[in-house]
Amino acid sequence: MGERRCALVRVLVLQAAWAVSGGQVRYSVPEEAKAGTVLGRLAQDLGLEAGEAEARRLRLVAQGRRASVEVSGASGALVLSSRLDREELCGKSAPCALRLEVLVERPLRVFHVELEVTDINDNAPVFPAARKNLSIAESSVLGSRFPLEGASDADIGVNAQLTYTLSPSEHFSLDLHRSEEYRESLFLVLTKPLDRETIPVHRLVLTASDGGRPSLTGTMELVITVLDANDNAPRFNQSVYKMQLLENAAEGTLVARVNATDPDLGSNGEVTFSVSNTFPEKGKNIFHLNARTGELNLAGGVDYEDIRSYEIQIEATDKGTPPLSGHCKVVLEVLDVNDNAPEVWVTSLSVPVSEDASLGTVVALLSVSDRDSGANGRVRCWVWPASPFGLEATFAGSYSLVLREALDRERVSEYEVEVRAEDGGAPPLRASRGLRVPVSDVNDNAPAFAQAVYTVLARENNAAGAELARLWARDPDEAGNGRVSYSVWEGGAAAVSASGAAGGGWRPASSYVSVDAESGRVWALQPLDYEELQVLQFEVRAVDAGEPPLCGNATVQLFVLDENDNAPALLPPAGSAAEAGGVAGEAAELGAAAAGAVSGSGTLWAWAAWGAPAGQVVAKIRAVDADSGYNAWLRYELWEPRGKGPFRVGLYSGEVSTARALDEADGPRQRLLIVVRDHGEPARSATATLSVSLVEAAEAALAAGSSSSSLSSLSLSRAAGAGAELGPGAASAATNVWLVVAICAVSSLFLLAVVLYGASRWAPRAAVLSGPGPTTLVCASEVGSWSYSQRHSRSLCVADGAGKSDLMVFSPNFPPPPPPGPAAKDTQPEPSALLDTVSGTLLLCLVPSPTPFPLTCPVSPASFAVVVWSRAPPRRPGGGR
Repeated sequence: MGERRCALVRVLVLQAAWAVSGGQVRYSVPEEAKAGTVLGRLAQDLGLEAGEAEARRLRLVAQGRRASVEVSGASGALVLSSRLDREELCGKSAPCALRLEVLVERPLRVFHVELEVTDINDNAPVFPAARKNLSIAESSVLGSRFPLEGASDADIGVNAQLTYTLSPSEHFSLDLHRSEEYRESLFLVLTKPLDRETIPVHRLVLTASDGGRPSLTGTMELVITVLDANDNAPRFNQSVYKMQLLENAAEGTLVARVNATDPDLGSNGEVTFSVSNTFPEKGKNIFHLNARTGELNLAGGVDYEDIRSYEIQIEATDKGTPPLSGHCKVVLEVLDVNDNAPEVWVTSLSVPVSEDASLGTVVALLSVSDRDSGANGRVRCWVWPASPFGLEATFAGSYSLVLREALDRERVSEYEVEVRAEDGGAPPLRASRGLRVPVSDVNDNAPAFAQAVYTVLARENNAAGAELARLWARDPDEAGNGRVSYSVWEGGAAAVSASGAAGGGWRPASSYVSVDAESGRVWALQPLDYEELQVLQFEVRAVDAGEPPLCGNATVQLFVLDENDNAPALLPPAGSAAEAGGVAGEAAELGAAAAGAVSGSGTLWAWAAWGAPAGQVVAKIRAVDADSGYNAWLRYELWEPRGKGPFRVGLYSGEVSTARALDEADGPRQRLLIVVRDHGEPARSATATLSVSLVEAAEAALAAGSSSSSLSSLSLSRAAGAGAELGPGAASAATNVWLVVAICAVSSLFLLAVVLYGASRWAPRAAVLSGPGPTTLVCASEVGSWSYSQRHSRSLCVADGAGKSDLMVFSPNFPPPPPPGPAAKDTQPEPSALLDTVSGTLLLCLVPSPTPFPLTCPVSPASFAVVVWSRAPPRRPGGGR
């Protein structure tokens, strides 16, 4: 026990010495050491700092009996967890070493530790049997040798070196023959002639002692029977037969043929063969010896990986009395064949692998082995498919599965990797191990719409909350990285009005539409009006829930489709300020129509001369529809009078012209009811009443001039009204101007009255102007226009080349014109019936000069007029009239 304790101390001292060769640490421990024995400071030997072993999860990869060793988590020491039996682990192999794999995480590394288990003398020599019976003829000559079965010791080295002693005997001694090539041979040697009559049976004790300290022994009793007379024993032609046998040899294969001869005659010379001993004992049932021929055949299977050689003791015995025997040894070497495929083990697997993992990342650790030897045991490994992973050899039989190419989970979300191994035999044997390597997702894909621009058509007057479109953005990421939410980008939206200009500039899209965050449905927040908005362009943004979030955009062009929701609106008659005002005037007309500036049904006035030929244009009906396309395409129809009336209306021009020559039979006045329709479904309409007075040609010309003056007065009155809208300062300035004009008018009132009276006396048909029929408004762009706002601008004009005089009348209030109807030509109407204007209107009447008849300009008690004659129309500085 003292020596064993000393050996343990020596082992512990050796643990302090470690060597690193290619990442390998070596320790040594005696077998049968107690559990808990510290084998070495593994963490320190691997270069880890104090406390780093537990932080980086230093651990062993257990495989088979390697679980007898463990790593202390706190100290990082390598500790024995259970007793080790060298004979059980390695048998007779020397040295006995266990290869351990040590893993360190953060980062992942692998180290290899070799633990050598040293032998102690814990096994005593053992003989095959406790008793051995021998028969020796008394005629045996001195020096005769009788083989004995030696003892076996499971230990190795010095502990297995056996010495033999024989109990004291004057007839026998021991002869031990040792050879480096074969096992030791033990013989019992006859040293003194035997005398059966003196000692018929010899009982000896054979003792085997090993070389351990202390030495252990084993004994076997030898019972020697002395036989009489047969003094020649059989002899083999070879003492040792060396044979070789492939491990895949079939049963019945001839292993060896032994031959022995006996010079005796008769039964003393007849030899039979038998197997006296087989080492190892497993071979007893594997081989069969023919007792008559000496042929040794294979009766079972041999395995090179189990037992590599056999020693078979064969005895040849004659039939003499007593029988004599001779002995030989058959040494059988088993040859390796490639009958073991490689084996692949996965010792560690780190999955899933992030798709943004760097190249060289270790995914798994593998171990590969082959039980064959030589070229049959050399293994080549590779990965299939060849990408994106590869194998790197870390130690003999150990490999790392590493990342060689960048991963993309959206392209391949999981890999089925097969590690293949092939040995160097002929033919080679293969093995494989499948690995499933899932790829974890990162947010590397932004949501993408199927279209960069979506065109959406929506009818106007849709209900609030109506679904306009449904957008969808694809994000190939998974979970939150692929969960998309939608929103309207608050950068603004271009709202295009029906006139083509930006309606209100940039307005937030959220005032028109909203997008469902989950489904991508686009909803209308309010009814759309084509007349207000034709095109709405906005952006929808799709954002995923990744970290950081990624987004994608799509442009939505919403086109509002027109519906026939606006009836035609009548415009002021031709000659208003709209024509002189150009584009501004046209916009004003459209605005006035949309606001209902002219009622859907109103009375217009016109004059026609008797005898006017067919086709002469009397008036023009003007209307506008705020809709577009067919909904705004207008047609004009004459409803009254029906049949063959003297007038007709252009279907699409709105011009009222004579259908035939006019005569006095048509009456002094014609009332026309004109319907203006659009082409919508259903159609909408407006009506206009046109009162046409039939007069003489000269009266028609004068009436046309009067109507132009009325138009100018209307424009001036509206300009005066504008002063009230412009503010207190502007209104005051305008009032001063009109006061000056009024003073001038009053001072000339008397003179003008006299002139008018004289003129009326010399005009034979002066009463024509007193006839029924109101003054109409005619566009006179050459005279000029007074504008008090962009919305209410008007212009007055007369025909070119006619002499003009200006009559300005301030009228605070005029009654509406009389209803159309027949009236006598000589009837003198009320003065207020000649003027068609509104309260507070300034009339500018233009009459030719000189005129063949006096001009009577009736006014109400609350109004006054100024008349000025001129021979030519006034010219503006720019040359216009």
